[in-house]
Amino acid sequence: MKRTDKLVRPNVLKLVPYSCARDEYEGSDGIFLDANESPYGPLNRYPDPRQCELREAIGRHKGIPAGNIFLGNGSDEIIDLCFRIFCNPGKDRAMIFTPTYGMYGVAASVNDIGIVRIPLDDTFNIDLQAAKPWLKEDTLKLVFICSPNNPTGNCMNPETVETIISEFNGIVVIDEAYADFSGKPSFAERVGEFDNLIVMQTFSKAMGLAAARVGMAFADADLLRYFFAMKPPYNISTINQEAALLRLSEADTVARHVQSIITEREQLALRLTALPMVEKVWPSDSNFLLVRIKDADYIYNTLAERKIVVRNRSREIPGCIRITTGTPEENEKLISELERISV
Repeated sequence: MKRTDKLVRPNVLKLVPYSCARDEYEGSDGIFLDANESPYGPLNRYPDPRQCELREAIGRHKGIPAGNIFLGNGSDEIIDLCFRIFCNPGKDRAMIFTPTYGMYGVAASVNDIGIVRIPLDDTFNIDLQAAKPWLKEDTLKLVFICSPNNPTGNCMNPETVETIISEFNGIVVIDEAYADFSGKPSFAERVGEFDNLIVMQTFSKAMGLAAARVGMAFADADLLRYFFAMKPPYNISTINQEAALLRLSEADTVARHVQSIITEREQLALRLTALPMVEKVWPSDSNFLLVRIKDADYIYNTLAERKIVVRNRSREIPGCIRITTGTPEENEKLISELERISV
């Protein structure tokens, strides 16, 4: 038994996964009388439960073997599976670095898992000294690191992240949803080095497929077999698999869109900084900006009344709103409306 197998809940180790009709016959041609589907209609057949074609295409795109790739119905399904596979309800805990993506805490609560919250330091980086004592705690099974972090926008120090991966006996999950906007190396390239590392990415951000709900997990193949065993049999529809495959074939277009967003992000940051109401705009490795602004609640509500929707983060970070980078026209409209507001 590998050391990571010892981290898996006993009931999951014993689990006999559901075997659906498409697991038992892998061909694409034939007369299919096995799955009680209707013989009529353009979408009458169940999707590939293991998303083989899509995983192979992602593997070619990322330079990672398909066997090291798991796909979820959005990254949120992968987050939930991490808790269900590795954490015993009412006993185990997970660590997060706050402020960060809210679904880690929600998924923990749904699964009755305690959360250890380590505040980020004044530069929104991981306070390694505060985290280290917990890494030897037997009941701590998961560490979630969002990098680039939501809502602060910055990448975490890679040396700090590597220290946590190396010193922690549990599973480290790095959420790289915004990595395409950072220009920095991905930890997905290093899953072969660390058997306790899971790296999440998504089709929702740079790929522009938020409606399709396709999340990716890169990890050791032996670790991923528990995810395949635990997931619902048809967790990603044929329509969404085909949408993701089409988007992968449009790599040049996606690259242009990403570069456009990065350029607009930097220009938007300069325009915001020049406004009297803006107190600070943090540097960003993502597709959004964290902005400290005078009377954040009033600004948020006023913009919403004018049909410009930003995110009010002042409950997590006092006085702050989060602004997603839009098209040049959308960004110009935002600045124009902010210039009309007096606080």
